[in-house]
Amino acid sequence: NVLGAPPPSLPLAFHTMSMLAAAPTTQASVGVRSAGANHLAAKQSRGIVGAAAAVRGNHGKPAQSARISAAARRSSRLSVRAQGSTFGRLFRVTTFGESHGGGVGCVVDGVPPRLNITREELQYELDRRRPGQSRITTPRNEEDSCEILSGVGLDGVTLGTPIAVLVRNKDHRSQDYGEIAVAYRPSHADATYDMKYGVRAIAGGGRSSARETIGRVAAGAIAKKVLKEIAGTEILAYVSQVRDVVATGVDHETLTMEEVEANIARCPDQASADKMIEAIDKVRVRGDSCGGVVTCIVRGCPRGLGAPVFDKLEADLAKAMMSLPATKGFEVGSGFEGVNTTGTAHNDEFYMDPDTGLRTRTNRSGGIQGGISNGEIVELRIAFKPTSTITQAQQTVNREGVEQELKARGRHDPCVVPRAVPMVEAMVALVLVDHLMMHFAQCNLLGRDDYSDLVQGNMKSLYDPAHIGGAGGASAGGATMSVKDMSAAFSED
Repeated sequence: NVLGAPPPSLPLAFHTMSMLAAAPTTQASVGVRSAGANHLAAKQSRGIVGAAAAVRGNHGKPAQSARISAAARRSSRLSVRAQGSTFGRLFRVTTFGESHGGGVGCVVDGVPPRLNITREELQYELDRRRPGQSRITTPRNEEDSCEILSGVGLDGVTLGTPIAVLVRNKDHRSQDYGEIAVAYRPSHADATYDMKYGVRAIAGGGRSSARETIGRVAAGAIAKKVLKEIAGTEILAYVSQVRDVVATGVDHETLTMEEVEANIARCPDQASADKMIEAIDKVRVRGDSCGGVVTCIVRGCPRGLGAPVFDKLEADLAKAMMSLPATKGFEVGSGFEGVNTTGTAHNDEFYMDPDTGLRTRTNRSGGIQGGISNGEIVELRIAFKPTSTITQAQQTVNREGVEQELKARGRHDPCVVPRAVPMVEAMVALVLVDHLMMHFAQCNLLGRDDYSDLVQGNMKSLYDPAHIGGAGGASAGGATMSVKDMSAAFSED
C-alpha cells in the first residue's frame, strides 16, 4: 500500500519493498534499497518480492502518484549489521582475514593513550602460537611476523587511536583442499558455514581456521601490558591434560612462564609432559588427533571486576573461551566437581591477612564470587576437542547431498592444546582489561580530589601555570620528552 499508511498486519519488509516499488530508481533511492533489501533477504519469501513488484505501474514503471508513508520512511532506516568479529565494550578488538587469504590481523580500539608498546612485545606472543614449532603441531611454516600499521607513535607510545596489526600469510597450500571443496569434514565448520552463508572460504577453512586467533593474540599482548603496568597482573596458561594424561603437582602460587615453555607440550610437570607428547605422537602417526585441557590462572587480578547480573566476570570469560576454535567446555574454580560437595565443604571462609587484608582460606570459587573478582587467583579450565581435520577415511556428505568417503589432506595440528595456551591467555587478558576500564569509568569517577585532568585535559602545560613553559617537567605535561628533544628527534627521523 504505497498510497497511504501500510496495513499493520503486513510484515516490515513488505512496507519497505512497497516503498521501493513506488520510488523512482534514481540515486536518491539507493540507500533505501540497501536497507530494505538486507532485511528482506533475511526475513521474507519470494511471495513478498512478487507482491512488492506488483505495486509498480504499467510495464514495471513506478507509479507516479505514489506517496511514501511515515511508517515506510521509518522502516527504511533499519538495516542489518554484520556481527561476530568484534569483541569487547571499551577495549574493542576486531579480527579480520582468512587462513589462505593475503593476511590476518586485528584492529584494537579503546587502547589507553601513552602506553609504551613495541612490536617485539606483540611478536613474542605470536611466536608462541605460530605453527611449525615442533613435531606435535602443524608443519605449516609461517613466520607470523607482525606489522603495526597505526595507533602507535614513532616513539613507541600509543596514541589512543585504533591500533591495526597485520600478519601476512605466506606458506599456504590451497591445492591441498581439493577434496573438501565439495565434501564436508565431519565435525568441522564446513557444513554449518554453508548452511548460514551459502558460501565459504574453502582453502584453509577461512575464518574457522585457528589462524584467525593471530589477531586475538596480538591484541592480548597489548591488554597484558596494560594489566601489568596498572596492577602487576600475571596471566599464565598451561596444558593440564592430553587425553587421559593429567598433570600433577603444579603450584599456581609459584608457576612461571619459563616452566610452561620448558617443553613442547607446554606442561610445567615434566613427567606428565613426556606422557602427553607420547600420546600425541601415537595419534599423529596414524593420521588421527586428540583433545586436551588448558588451565589458566590470573595472579594479581584487580578486585571488583565484573558487573551483575548479565556481565558477570565468569560469564564474559566463558564467552571468550568458548569463542576459541575447538573449545567444548569451560570451568571456573571447582567447576563441575563442586556438585559432589556440600556448602560447608565448598564455601571459602574469610580471614584477615595482616599484609594484604581480606582473603579466603581456600579458593574453590576460583577468584570470582557473585560474578565479581575477589583478589584471589582466578582459575579457569578450558576443554578442547580433537582436531576435526584428520587424514583417516571418514564417511561424509558433499554439497550436492550425496554421501561419500573423505580422506582430508592439508597440514593440521594433531592436538591443538599446546598452541592454544597463548590464545587462552590473550582472551583472558582482553576480558580483564575491558572490565577494568568499565570498573574505573563507573566506580572511580566520583570521590576524586583533583578533576583537572578530566575537565581540562591531559596536557597540563596548556592550562596549568605551574607547567606552562615546561616548568613542571615534560612528563607532567603528558609528553614523554621535552619539546626541544622531541623536535630534534622527529627532525632527525
